[in-house]
Amino acid sequence: MPLVEEYTYRAVDASGGGVVKGTIEATSESAVASKLRAQGLTPLEVALTSKTGLNREISIPGFAKRVKVDVLAVFAKQMAGLINAGLPLMRTLSILIDQAEDKKLREALVQVHAAVETGSAFSSALAQHPDVFPPLMVSMVRVGESGGFLGQSLTTVADTYKEEAELQNKIKSATTYPLIVLVIAILGVVAMITFVVPVFEGMFKNLGSELPIPTQILVTLSNNMFWILPIMVVAGIVFWFWWIKNRNEERVRKVVDPLKLRMPVFGPLATKIAVARFSRGLSMMLKAGVPLVQALGIVGAASNNYKVEEAVRAVQESVKQGKSFSTPLAKAEVFPPMVAQMAAVGEESGTLPDMLASIADFYEGEVKTATEQLTSAIEPILIVGIGIIIGGMVISLYMPIFSIYGELGNSGG
Repeated sequence: MPLVEEYTYRAVDASGGGVVKGTIEATSESAVASKLRAQGLTPLEVALTSKTGLNREISIPGFAKRVKVDVLAVFAKQMAGLINAGLPLMRTLSILIDQAEDKKLREALVQVHAAVETGSAFSSALAQHPDVFPPLMVSMVRVGESGGFLGQSLTTVADTYKEEAELQNKIKSATTYPLIVLVIAILGVVAMITFVVPVFEGMFKNLGSELPIPTQILVTLSNNMFWILPIMVVAGIVFWFWWIKNRNEERVRKVVDPLKLRMPVFGPLATKIAVARFSRGLSMMLKAGVPLVQALGIVGAASNNYKVEEAVRAVQESVKQGKSFSTPLAKAEVFPPMVAQMAAVGEESGTLPDMLASIADFYEGEVKTATEQLTSAIEPILIVGIGIIIGGMVISLYMPIFSIYGELGNSGG
């Protein structure tokens, strides 16, 4: 039998329009929402009552759970299916609230439901939650809403985010192994310096001879690890919180984002990902009937790279002035020459959305191939790098012993 627990809630009273607070007992948050709607209340927030400090939800900056792309893809597909089946929007939202497993998405949908019930447009209600519903999705919903084909727009959004989720999963699977190996290697080096080198240091003192410079460096490093290690940990934590707070600042992105595109191995992959996202998003919006200038603004902001945004702004400015779409693409360093050439063909023949879709297909294929090759390319580099570091440390530790044996051999000769 499901456990009945106490929940606190905030809801809008449909008759009076005011916000009501209180507690209610139910088996789940969705059951609470159903009970409140039966009482003529529209739930805004539902949370399990914290009876002890251990039951409180702890939120750590930088570790807040975000709504994943694959969750948005499923949400858009489910909503498209319900809308296309002829269900009213309010009923559709109620069903999706009950079905939503992601807590942040469910909370946002509850507030969207309340906003739509009070007269807001669906797209405007979604736009109130930019951390959950991306601008690309909001714009597509707005177009479908105004044109009377909301279900079709949501289907397109679902397909796009499904492809994006598959792309992200491939990138994660390709980078997970190298990251794990790198972390283990760093921990191994720190452990050797902290625990192994002091054992050899005791042996070195009994040798009575001067230590070689590499060995002296290792011993000095080991003797100072008691303050170096805490400083490194604290510096890492401070940098992490600083990065979480400032990573979206323009001054930071101006420096970091171009570096991402110039990184060895990862730089070309990041460029292909950016081109694929730009082409796919712009194609989708143009096919939905969004004006080119407006679509460029939305797609540029969704590219997640300052260098790409800068290039897209130049293209947008060119289109505003009645000039070519493809010419600024050719001048932008971030876009390969093939993109500008194919865009020019699409522009001249009036098939720009289809040509952009072809560009997206090509670069998505390139990204999939590159991510599959990434692990095999990085693995030997990591092995050689780790071997050089560990081997160098071992040789440094044994150098005094080799020197003693050399001296004994010379004296014996």
